[in-house]
Amino acid sequence: MKSSNLHHLMSLVRIFCLAVCCAISAGNAFAQTNVVRPMSLNEAIQLALKHNFDVQIEQYEPQISRFAYEVAESYYDPRLDFSVVQRSSTREGGINPNTGEPFPSTSTESTSVSGGIVGTLPTGLTYDFGPNVTHNTGTSRGSPFDLYEGQAGISMRQPLLRNFLIDAGRRNILTARKNIEISEYGLAFQLMRVINQVEQTYYDLIFTRENIKVQEKALELAERLVAENRRKVEVGTLAPLEQAQSESQAAVARADVVSAMGNYDIQQNVLKSLITDQYREWHAVEIVPTEQLVVISEQFDVMESWTRGMTYRPDLNQLRSDLERRDITLRYQRNQTLPSLDLVGSYGRNALADDVGGVFSDFRRETSPSYSFGAVFSIPLSQRGPRNAYNATRAEIEQAKLRLQSAEQTVMVQIDNAIKTARTNRERIDATRAARVYAEQALDAETKRLEAGRSTSFVVLQLQRDLTRARSEEMRAISDYYKALAAISFNEGSTLLNNNLELNVRK
Repeated sequence: MKSSNLHHLMSLVRIFCLAVCCAISAGNAFAQTNVVRPMSLNEAIQLALKHNFDVQIEQYEPQISRFAYEVAESYYDPRLDFSVVQRSSTREGGINPNTGEPFPSTSTESTSVSGGIVGTLPTGLTYDFGPNVTHNTGTSRGSPFDLYEGQAGISMRQPLLRNFLIDAGRRNILTARKNIEISEYGLAFQLMRVINQVEQTYYDLIFTRENIKVQEKALELAERLVAENRRKVEVGTLAPLEQAQSESQAAVARADVVSAMGNYDIQQNVLKSLITDQYREWHAVEIVPTEQLVVISEQFDVMESWTRGMTYRPDLNQLRSDLERRDITLRYQRNQTLPSLDLVGSYGRNALADDVGGVFSDFRRETSPSYSFGAVFSIPLSQRGPRNAYNATRAEIEQAKLRLQSAEQTVMVQIDNAIKTARTNRERIDATRAARVYAEQALDAETKRLEAGRSTSFVVLQLQRDLTRARSEEMRAISDYYKALAAISFNEGSTLLNNNLELNVRK
């Protein structure tokens, strides 16, 4: 009965091993169709900066903001106005009820042609310059007339209170300029984010590639033990059950190799999605990292890192620029609570002639000048609207200040956590390296004991698993250490500087 169960167990193990081998063969056959592409971390970053979709999308934001700024500045662009107006009026004749005398009917046809340049200056002064010529025809008191009259001159209006230091046009221009600054900080932060993602993924790719080697080494050890146990079973010095145990462990090791290869393929895709906008062209490419993760102990200064974070983090600078943008709106709304006091003035020349030429001759002779000046004062009976808009903006600014303080605190925590993680991972490297060395020594000693007949396959298998785990954890600790260093750089806002990149933000 026991022999039958043992035979059944070994049959299942062989079937499982065959299935795993087929999967490995299929994976190897697919891998052979791939194009191998060695790639350094810097090359991966450069590809991401050129081809990453998120970077390409974010790069449009400063461009859009600059166009919006040009739109806002067009507020001061003068415009040419031109109009032609036809008028007609008729009054019937009758008898004057006061004098009893009859009066004739009158009719007037007029055509007015006017043109001029209209605009606003940066002080808020508005101007309107140009001529106006009207051709009047008709009858008056029974007599026909045909006259041309005209006016040419300039009129101006200069605010002294409301809309003096700032008006809607100047507010929009200043706000649009701040929006350029904010969008450029947004682009810088997106570049940092993508670079950090590339670094994290690249180090994970190194780990998954090295982990395949670790698992293949474990499979090699397991298969060596299977071969040795098979030979001992054949000569009768080992029980068949121990042979089944070693076969089972070898099958598990094969499955671990397949799993490691699968994780490696997935990590390949993660990196490809970051560095290209043409995934189809990269689908059959195997990226092979060329970086060597040499462990170097770094010195960390939390206070210095906090200072860098408060200075360089683009997202914090975005919030500060947003506060400045809100201050512009506050200045405008404070100005709108003032009464209106405007200086107005005009100067021109009048003309009256039988033809158009005569009108322009009168303009040149300056025989009929006209001018005006004065002041216009206006105060609303209620300031409820402007005052509440001003108070709402003040509340929004206080809210934005708290949001900035919260973000600064979050950055400090992120930096502190990243530094502690880096220190922990550095200690993990030493600990896992020692564990790996001890595991190698223990397996070597136990293998010799097994060869001398003083141990069992079960113990050796357990030590093999311990060694595989120790090797994998050592590689993971090294990878995590480099990922933590990249995270420190990101949280400090120094990712661009560390990669020799500079983005000049327009102030």
